[in-house]
Amino acid sequence: MQFIDQAFVTVRGGQGGDGIVAFRREKYVPAGGPSGGDGGQGGKVIFSSDSNLQTLLDFKYKRLFLAQDGTRGGPNRSTGASGKDLIVKVPCGTEVRHLSSGILLGDLIQPGQLLVVAYGGRGGLGNAHYLSNRNRAPEKFTTGREGEEWSLQLELKLLAEVGIIGLPNAGKSTLISVLSEAKPKIADYPFTTLTPNLGVVRRPTGDGTLFADIPGLIEGAAQGAGLGHEFLRHIERTKLLIHLVDGGSLDPLEDVMVVQKELLEYGHGLIDRPRILVINKKELLDEDQQKELAENLHREIGLKVLLVSAAMGTGLQELLDLTWRMLAH
Repeated sequence: MQFIDQAFVTVRGGQGGDGIVAFRREKYVPAGGPSGGDGGQGGKVIFSSDSNLQTLLDFKYKRLFLAQDGTRGGPNRSTGASGKDLIVKVPCGTEVRHLSSGILLGDLIQPGQLLVVAYGGRGGLGNAHYLSNRNRAPEKFTTGREGEEWSLQLELKLLAEVGIIGLPNAGKSTLISVLSEAKPKIADYPFTTLTPNLGVVRRPTGDGTLFADIPGLIEGAAQGAGLGHEFLRHIERTKLLIHLVDGGSLDPLEDVMVVQKELLEYGHGLIDRPRILVINKKELLDEDQQKELAENLHREIGLKVLLVSAAMGTGLQELLDLTWRMLAH
């Protein structure tokens, strides 16, 4: 499945039905009065969040959404039928913004949440509305109004509680595959992960917590370099970040500072998000090197440092225990 997390669409409410000119023509009713009915209301376009959807892929192929028009009024003061509302399903976590102004119209987080994005036009008035003492046989009516039309930007931000971040090849995909039920593509070269991987990690209570492996950041990601910029938005909603560092890197401290800089420059409070600093691939270091690296990172960054080996499965329980404690606060 192709992962699409941004889309641009146009929505238009249905046009209101026209009013009509009609007069009563009944037996035994001489000089029947005006009886033209009003037009029906145009339908609305409504976004509905659906937990079964994981991507905005559908909006890549269809970008115009039109609600049904109302029908014209009828004789005997009959109001025309209202147009049917158009329900458009979007993934949970979708932000809807007005395209030109950037104003946030709604944030669809909970399953089944509804957001009206375009109202239908009001139906026109039939000639029965224009009856007066001066005009006993009005032939005036009004046409239905057009529905609202807006250009919108849809942006999907994952609802994961825990985000796993780090430079390419830090071992993020391996870690999430070991901790959860996810089966990401894993290989020994940068940028294996082109889309966020999601995995459900079971707590001791049996509840599931959603983890997201965010594609590797590189220097300049906040300005659009590499792949990381495209997915930094997905850690905006996370409660906790696991910052993974490659223990076999030539300069692990420099690797940490690169990611720190990108979080700071991207903004949205990411640099202040609770974070666990994790040195991965500890099997590449002897005990003295492990201790020295952990002490150096703790001294420079000020975060608690854990050492794990995702490939070997060591140190992971300590990581999970700390994760659950931090999420509980």
